[in-house]
Amino acid sequence: MNAALEHPTTVQGLQRHKSPAAILRRLLKNRYVLYLVSISGLLLIWHFSAVNFATSKYMPTPWMVLKELWRIAHENLAGKDLLGHLWSSLHRVLIGFAIGSAVGVPLGLFMALNRYINNLVKPVFDLIKPMPPISWISLAILWFGIGEESKVFIIAIGAFVPALINSYNGIRLVDPALYDAIRMLGANRWQTMMEVTFPAGFPALFAGLQISLSVAWSCVLAAELVSARSGMGFLIILGMTMSNPSMILSGMVVIAVTAYLITVVLSKVEKWVCPWKVELPQ
Repeated sequence: MNAALEHPTTVQGLQRHKSPAAILRRLLKNRYVLYLVSISGLLLIWHFSAVNFATSKYMPTPWMVLKELWRIAHENLAGKDLLGHLWSSLHRVLIGFAIGSAVGVPLGLFMALNRYINNLVKPVFDLIKPMPPISWISLAILWFGIGEESKVFIIAIGAFVPALINSYNGIRLVDPALYDAIRMLGANRWQTMMEVTFPAGFPALFAGLQISLSVAWSCVLAAELVSARSGMGFLIILGMTMSNPSMILSGMVVIAVTAYLITVVLSKVEKWVCPWKVELPQ
């Protein structure tokens, strides 16, 4: 009691700290609370739109999508359950992404480091770069048939372009002041590349890989919509054929969650490979 009388400001501070406004401010500073608010708001808007708009028969509620997701998870469609179709798409994405990145990243690095390679490759790449990956579908089917090879080819083309662009720009846009600093310390060309060029360019390279992964998912869906008997694109086109919008949205939700989880894994790998990267406050 005496302590409280002697320090009234402390009591007032504790009261302010426990006030509803202070608690609300603390909650709003928590990014996970904001994540929850964002997702909850999306679900509420989705539910309201599905229930009240004239096109509601083509817009299922989140609960209807969840029930449909449970159904297709326990039912075979074209000989596979939901996990089987997800794996069909996922392994196509991973193979095409690996091929496109394995070609695009080294080629972008060589172009950034060697002007002769840059002058040889850049004109051809500038012709290929504006072409949408799905424009290759017809040629891919003619060249490789309707099997796995054509789908992987389209995904590899889609992943190749952003991987090359970001690896190229990541090296070319390194701060010149870093080069000046290490040269003043007497570093040779090899030391400059190992200590400055690659470490400074890796964050942009990983950003390109994340973009490549997003493009790879778009490409696999486009390929599966044209000719496939398995995969998430096949489930989406099956839902359209059956006039079942819940199945279409279920497939879209599974794709979004899977792509997000892969992106999180890639971000963890980036933090492990590039611990020096400066993170912006969230």
